[in-house]
Amino acid sequence: MITSQDEALKKLQAVELGILEAIDVFCKKNDIKYFIDGGTALGAMRHQGFIPWDDDIDIGMLREDYDRFCELAADGLPEGFSLHTARNTEGYPALFAKVYKNGTVFENQEARESNTVMGIFVDVFPYDRLYDDPKLRSAQVNGASMAQKRSYLYYLSTISVLHKGLLGAIEKAGCSVLHQVERLRTKDPSVYQDLFDQSAPNPETGAVSQECLTLAWPNMSPFPVDEIFPTDEAEFEGLRFPVPRETDKYLTTMYGDWCKIPAPEDRHTHLPLFIDFGDGEQWGSGR
Repeated sequence: MITSQDEALKKLQAVELGILEAIDVFCKKNDIKYFIDGGTALGAMRHQGFIPWDDDIDIGMLREDYDRFCELAADGLPEGFSLHTARNTEGYPALFAKVYKNGTVFENQEARESNTVMGIFVDVFPYDRLYDDPKLRSAQVNGASMAQKRSYLYYLSTISVLHKGLLGAIEKAGCSVLHQVERLRTKDPSVYQDLFDQSAPNPETGAVSQECLTLAWPNMSPFPVDEIFPTDEAEFEGLRFPVPRETDKYLTTMYGDWCKIPAPEDRHTHLPLFIDFGDGEQWGSGR
């Protein structure tokens, strides 16, 4: 049993890096374009690897590559890895894909509440082009965001909220009520993925722009596609992976002054409640 958080974090990062390597090989073999996303790209550019206190890896793909990836990876990933989505995994609240390392367990509060078994994973986010028309764009973004929120509320009664103190307590109580509402109103939770997928742009509905956004977490400004593709490369833990072509612009849009190291009190590691690394070593306490 691993007892040190630092040791658990380092071992978790190593397993996640192995998953990323497998995805990279698979994508190159199948001509699928992707890029390391979010904090993973930030870590590559600022630390040449993981942000020291970070505990996950994210990658992004344009919708057309994401759909091909999910189709081909359903049974085509290298041995020891598997693709998971809301369509093939019971109790799965996210409306984007994850690649698991088989034989491992990653048990956070989300997994416990939704009664699903998660492996150590890498997140795979689809990036959708946005409509030109502001009204269509607003409906597109809001529709996808609402589908993702409803999915989490269906599976989880305990939701992370924005505020602390009394206001936070009220928000948590409200989420608990909404959880019960979703459980009563929704008989088949696959409807959330259907609603989310309807937000993918359709040229017959309206003109589609050259700006894109990951609609699962649309909390930032859109990115011009030509600032992401064709991708550049950056070092990450001694290896090289694709990053957005205009990496500085991308990270500035996402984080502001991304070169600045956060104060110690703002550095957060979110290790789960329990990890089984699949090699006899574990961290935390299982259910």
